[in-house]
Amino acid sequence: MEAVALDLDGTLLDTLPDIAEAANRMLAELGRPRADLATVRSYIGDGIPRLTKRLLTGQRDGEPDRALFDRALPLFERHYRDTFTLTTQPFPGVLEGLERMRAAGLRLACVTNKAIAFSEPLLEATGVRRYLELVVGGDSLPSRKPDPGPLLHVAGRFGIPVGHLLVVGDSDNDSRAGRAAGCPVVLVAYGYTGGKDVRDLDADAIVSDLVEASSLIQSVQS
Repeated sequence: MEAVALDLDGTLLDTLPDIAEAANRMLAELGRPRADLATVRSYIGDGIPRLTKRLLTGQRDGEPDRALFDRALPLFERHYRDTFTLTTQPFPGVLEGLERMRAAGLRLACVTNKAIAFSEPLLEATGVRRYLELVVGGDSLPSRKPDPGPLLHVAGRFGIPVGHLLVVGDSDNDSRAGRAAGCPVVLVAYGYTGGKDVRDLDADAIVSDLVEASSLIQSVQS
């Protein structure tokens, strides 16, 4: 293994409370009922436009009225700009795990479906950005996870075979992107799985935190 591509929401950072706050500010402004944390948690992972559609329809693949969506999306983005750094922090073990990975000579990237305008400031504010050589947001490239394009991009930028890039994430998007690219996949047990059981997702291993992930990598390399 030469490098690791890590997801952001639900893997590196616990963004749920701040996303939920923005979501409920948007819904209140539209005169719609609040969404609870469990519901918002199940909607995270495919970027802000899809999250907004899910909040409006109550369905993962629902399509709201276009005029309503066109009104709601800027509201969500405005409210999220006000909330996205209020409480978001790295999950336990993230900073130590990244430190260990870097010490082992691994090159690190973040590959997320979150827009880069939110991803970069969040990673900076939480102290994670200093460990990362590269950040690929949901709007950085023509494709996003579960398409393998972002992972192929990282491998190309690092100049390594894509099979030497480990994907560490929390969701079906991460495992599907990794498999499509030809990467090994490790999933964390604590993340945002879109309402699915992480044990039902396609992964080579499930870990309790990034410290365990770093130990797993080292055991494979030794």
